[in-house]
Amino acid sequence: MAVVRGEFLDLGGARLYYFAAGTRGGGEPLVLIHGFPTSSHLWQELVPLLPNGRRVVVLDLLGYGRSDPPGEMALDIKSHADRILIVLDLLGINRACLIGHDVGGGVAQAVAVRAPHRVSHLCLISSVAFDDWPSREVKLARATLPLTRHLPATWLLGVLKSDLERGFVDQELASRSIDRYIKGFATPAGRDLLVAHLEALDSADTVEIGSRLGAVPAPTAIVHGAHDPFIPLSAARRLHAAIRGSSLDVLDTGRHFLPEESPERLAEIISALVER
Repeated sequence: MAVVRGEFLDLGGARLYYFAAGTRGGGEPLVLIHGFPTSSHLWQELVPLLPNGRRVVVLDLLGYGRSDPPGEMALDIKSHADRILIVLDLLGINRACLIGHDVGGGVAQAVAVRAPHRVSHLCLISSVAFDDWPSREVKLARATLPLTRHLPATWLLGVLKSDLERGFVDQELASRSIDRYIKGFATPAGRDLLVAHLEALDSADTVEIGSRLGAVPAPTAIVHGAHDPFIPLSAARRLHAAIRGSSLDVLDTGRHFLPEESPERLAEIISALVER
């Protein structure tokens, strides 16, 4: 699958980075939305395996990867969802299959309930949902933010890295990927950005979205790792019960970062989804 060079989209004062892959064909484009604290790098193993004949758009959400810091712009799930809709408009995409991981799954849910006519299919991978997140560790970090925001970035990143490692089966892969994800948070400005992201990890949005999931018409696939340490399997089961006609695949050995560790299985699930 050929990759087109990355570009920036101007969203009225902030630039979002994206790259496109695949080819324009008969099917709706696939739009991949990462979560916290990752970036478009999350999808690098999955993108080449996705169905042929479709355009693939891979984003860095605001404040992540190569996209701009947020400035005064909000980082909550609904604000990210608003920006996804602007991205679709700027790229001339009327309807798309949204594929979201972690917080990106919450963003995809928000788009699906607020603009159902824009979502052809929905794939929620290790997704936040309802009040089943954030994890106890993140709640603790948020509770100590008055202190944490004054600590050296290296200390904060050390704590974050050791926590994120629990989301991988392969610890060598974990070390390489996490270093890439947290690199942008290693400066004092980066520490402030990380704190802003932590402050935005709030289940209030997904609780409100959850009450409206029954009206989502898009064929939906839900995928979760059986041993996810951050988001309980019960969250995936609640999503499955809430979204009519959805499928649920539980990966027996999987933890949280399934796009990196189970790309072949995800590609199979997505290929089946877009044929529904």
